[in-house]
Amino acid sequence: MSQTLAAPFNPNTLARPELLTLTPYESARRIGGRGDIWVNANESPFNNSDLDKVNRYPECQPPELINAYSRYSGVKASNIIASRGADEAIELLIRTFCIPGVDSIVCFGPTYGMYSISAATFNVAVTALSLTDDYQLPDAWPSLIKKAQIDNAKIVFICNPNNPTGTVIAKDKIEQAIQAAPNSIVVVDEAYIEFCPDYSVADLLGKYPNLVVLRTLSKAFALAGARCGFMLANDEIIDLVMRVIAPYPVPLPVSELATKALSQDGIDTMQTQVATLVAQGKRLSDALQAYGAKVLPANGNYVLAKFDDVGAAAKRLSDSGVVARAYKDPRLADAIRFSFTNEQQTNLIIALFEKSLSESVA
Repeated sequence: MSQTLAAPFNPNTLARPELLTLTPYESARRIGGRGDIWVNANESPFNNSDLDKVNRYPECQPPELINAYSRYSGVKASNIIASRGADEAIELLIRTFCIPGVDSIVCFGPTYGMYSISAATFNVAVTALSLTDDYQLPDAWPSLIKKAQIDNAKIVFICNPNNPTGTVIAKDKIEQAIQAAPNSIVVVDEAYIEFCPDYSVADLLGKYPNLVVLRTLSKAFALAGARCGFMLANDEIIDLVMRVIAPYPVPLPVSELATKALSQDGIDTMQTQVATLVAQGKRLSDALQAYGAKVLPANGNYVLAKFDDVGAAAKRLSDSGVVARAYKDPRLADAIRFSFTNEQQTNLIIALFEKSLSESVA
């Protein structure tokens, strides 16, 4: 393993220059204060809900939530930003570091589409590189840098486990990627990491100041509707992103739901449910393979299956009221992604393919 970054990494050199002199908006909550009568934020004094303090603006970064995620992740509270899902964190990074019409990002496909879409909405160019045939980072990464294909990119996005393939990239390969792009911010999206925690690189944040890790409570923690995600990064990156973040990104009900989910009871529930989903996913994967599909290794809460006749498989699902995910990406034109679900629904999906298999034999 090669050494850490040779030159000190300074995210200020990557940030949009106007942010370096920007005075961040100071909301009433960020200014703070002490007292019994609060008339500093143009709020209503009337609480018409059973939820305490919902008539008041929430903290920008609720301390209870941040501290709860710090305990869970093992990352210092000062290195965590809570956001409206990981999707907002993606946009915050692009807004902070990419100059519209000038800068670019890199992503490796097929992968999560919001990296490129978020960039495009801010007029930031996208260098779309391909994962290998087995959905790994290309071995020729150093030569790609020499060809300036990614050396000038402000941000490199790596999804691990990768959505939608479900494949994982070994931790040492991620570390090599971080080392190979010392002039870029390397963002590792760990939205599904609870399903394969050994692959997390969050413990490398102290070693690589150009590393950012994205997390979410939408998947394993079953809070997709709450929209709560996290950005894990070094102090300097956190400081810059906090200059562009919305005044109140985490609604009070979301903060309370998320904090409860991150309690020890909540974490225990999550881990039990993850084990259940993995078991049901294994059953589904086996059934799809028996049907004749090529099934990729599943490291998230979903499996990607490739079919000889994807149209027939899609029709069988649709006719039975099962909504799965198909893709327009040419590399996935014959594939369907199945999210893992409970035993009852898994039984119904398996039965569809077992019935089809018996019909074809007959």
